[in-house]
Amino acid sequence: MKTKISQLLYLLLFTSVLFVFSGCSKDSPTEPDPQINESEELIKYLEGNGDFLNTACPAAISATDVYTGMQASKDWPILDVRAAADYAAGHIEGAVNVTLANLVTYYRTNNLQNKEKVILVCYTGQSAGWGTSILRMLGYSNAIDLRYGMCSWNSQFASRWKNAVGNSRAAQFVTTAYPKPAAGQLPQLSTGKTTGAEILEARVQALLAEGFTPANITHADLYQNLSNYFIVNYWPDNHYITGHIEGAVQYTPKADLKLNTFIKTLPTNKTVVIYCYTGHTSSQSVAFLRLLGYDAKSLQFGVNAMSYDNMPGTKWSDSEIKEYPFVQ
Repeated sequence: MKTKISQLLYLLLFTSVLFVFSGCSKDSPTEPDPQINESEELIKYLEGNGDFLNTACPAAISATDVYTGMQASKDWPILDVRAAADYAAGHIEGAVNVTLANLVTYYRTNNLQNKEKVILVCYTGQSAGWGTSILRMLGYSNAIDLRYGMCSWNSQFASRWKNAVGNSRAAQFVTTAYPKPAAGQLPQLSTGKTTGAEILEARVQALLAEGFTPANITHADLYQNLSNYFIVNYWPDNHYITGHIEGAVQYTPKADLKLNTFIKTLPTNKTVVIYCYTGHTSSQSVAFLRLLGYDAKSLQFGVNAMSYDNMPGTKWSDSEIKEYPFVQ
């Protein structure tokens, strides 16, 4: 009898202890999932997978090289990203009209990764450069921008570049060196993704949806109030000291916009305007910055449009204009 009572008491005690522990387990707060710094994950992924900005940017090809390839029957698809009406008015033979919004989908659907080169064409080389950069950062290293766009293909299309060059800001350039600010934080992204590859895909779709228009600015708009912007002079230092936009901070191409150098010195609370000589490098670079979440803009036509005679770098020349045939 005593044995049965002892067993019953033991069972009751065991059940009580089990209930207490179970209750504690249910009431205890669960550990939160670790927070992902999406921008950092993304830049690490980009730097570890080709690092386009710091290796091959700008990816561009001359009209002469494209035409020579066509004459040699090279299988180089040409994607013309201009408006449909402008494409209809004249385009390179064989070129397909593709919107920037549909660029990646068209590229993938048609398996263009298997081609030696895929040429992107626009008006001046800047919006196509932005699209080229997006494809390159996705890992499609055959994408390349037609330098100077259709302006270099035939004089029929050359007015945009011919009318862009000038010296209206030459007297406003300075030689004062402005230091980089202290490093801060990367922008905050909230795609909800956890890997660099997933974050990249989500950010690419966001950029394609908004288009190139928010990613560029004219010097007229910039000079309305220079202090509204953090201005990046994307030249080597020996060119920067010859003269630059007032307040512009020098960042060396292929070196200074990396995670282990100075990318974090770019502010996240101010619009970043990046400029180069022609707008080709800046348009490709701004795609990278906007992917990371910066409110960044490329200065249209670079310093060619502001201080053409005094600038030390690449200059537009009418000799760039070829009289290659086109179709309608």
